[in-house]
Amino acid sequence: MTNPSPALNETLSGRVLIVEDERPLARMISLYLSKAGFDTTTIHDGAAAPDKVAHLRPDVVILDLGLPGLDGLEVCKRIRAFTDCYILMLTARGSERDRITGLEIGADDYITKPFNIRELVIRIQSVMRRPRKIDETIQNGLTLTYGHIELDTLAHEVTVKGVGVTLTRTEFELLQALMHKPGEAVSRRDLVSQVWDTTWVGDERIVDVHIGNLRRKLEAPAPGSHFIDTIRGVGYRMAFK
Repeated sequence: MTNPSPALNETLSGRVLIVEDERPLARMISLYLSKAGFDTTTIHDGAAAPDKVAHLRPDVVILDLGLPGLDGLEVCKRIRAFTDCYILMLTARGSERDRITGLEIGADDYITKPFNIRELVIRIQSVMRRPRKIDETIQNGLTLTYGHIELDTLAHEVTVKGVGVTLTRTEFELLQALMHKPGEAVSRRDLVSQVWDTTWVGDERIVDVHIGNLRRKLEAPAPGSHFIDTIRGVGYRMAFK
């Protein structure tokens, strides 16, 4: 086995819940994350996951989609109803529909089996660096307004025409990134760097699924409205008012 890369030597604290029924894989993930400084808990049954999340209040949930008792998609849906913790799905190769469905119901990211454990650790480290970047903005007590949308970074709330809209942490940060550059096109790569971190590796099309979710939520209180433009071959921008 090769020596860990420099990124794996970085120490970041945080609580991670691993929901994986393949016990050798779960042990390996736990071992690597523990060495990286994370407090890990492992369970092997989907049915127990929602209660465990409610009890532990983890920062990150690593969630296998193929679970006994309760499948990963249903687990994701249930835990997203009461927490905005980061959810990273573990999916089997070829399950594109499940990956998209998982992202649509609230997962933040996915990694396809078989995968490199080091890549998984780096993904989690990237997640745990994100709050520090966001906190810099929150400390300014900044409220962003664009048309009918108001984003309060201090309260972590979004309203459209005065109606509250519930967003996941990833959706909130995508909207914040776009609203910081009103009317400007922001590339997928820039959105990945700002929201997922510059060290993130994976398919940039993950942005498209989250933007689709964000659009639906923003437009629900204002039927017929349009808030985010797609710039073909580039990325996205807040629609002109």
